[in-house]
Amino acid sequence: MPIRKLLLPLPGIRDGEAALTTALMVAQAWNAHLLALHVRIDSRDVAPLAGEGLSGAMIEEMMAATETESGARAEAVRAMFQRFAASHDIRLGEPAPGEHVATASFAVVTGREEDLVAQQARLADLTVVPHPETGEDVSSSDALHAVLFDSGRPVLVAPRAPPAQIGKRICLAWNGTAQSASAVQAVLPWLKRAEAVRILSAEGYQRRGPAAAELAEYLALHDVQAESATFRPVDREVGAGLLRAAQDFGADLLAMGAYSHSRLRQLILGGVTRHVLEHAALPVMMNR
Repeated sequence: MPIRKLLLPLPGIRDGEAALTTALMVAQAWNAHLLALHVRIDSRDVAPLAGEGLSGAMIEEMMAATETESGARAEAVRAMFQRFAASHDIRLGEPAPGEHVATASFAVVTGREEDLVAQQARLADLTVVPHPETGEDVSSSDALHAVLFDSGRPVLVAPRAPPAQIGKRICLAWNGTAQSASAVQAVLPWLKRAEAVRILSAEGYQRRGPAAAELAEYLALHDVQAESATFRPVDREVGAGLLRAAQDFGADLLAMGAYSHSRLRQLILGGVTRHVLEHAALPVMMNR
């Protein structure tokens, strides 16, 4: 199924520019519609956080300050979106029925980001999210985990620096799990258009399930010719080995399943998903 609609949660300017550039590239490549969504904080949510000992007047003052600040942030993000859309020659507004051209629109909603993003992502073919900042705990990326765990749809983690291209040379991280199978299904439209595809597997990465050779046979039925390669951990990190293998292939997109172990275990002990989220320098499409 071709990509027709993209969702891009835009929480702010600092972490949104690279993701916006990546999302606009994808929209142009697929003649898709991009919905950039900014979620404003509901000032009423500030009141329960104020605690005891504050007068009603002080709480109202805090709510007013929150409303003013969130409004200013929303306008700054809107201005950034309009500037970037113009620089990429993307038509603003939604496409007409049956029209397949690259378009983009911007919306502001108020509420809890993780709830609203997950809900909107359920009717998007792909959600693009900013890469976690250097040194930032990936568990703090509400939009990313909302899409992964509560939308049933794929997510594309944009790199910190916008890529020169995306989807020409694709790596598939395969370990035989249901999560990696979902990743294959999501990236299949890209694979059909790619110039080269490589399946990456490793002994320490494989779980109970089909092997990489079986995946290659399955892809051939979809007219996708994929080569297979094994990789080794780097400094005992499977995730580092995976990223090194993708880099050696010159990949501009990595597709993989996310959190085949529990998210809690990976956040505490580390894991392939966490390492890739923190260190990937290329776009990564994840499914769970």
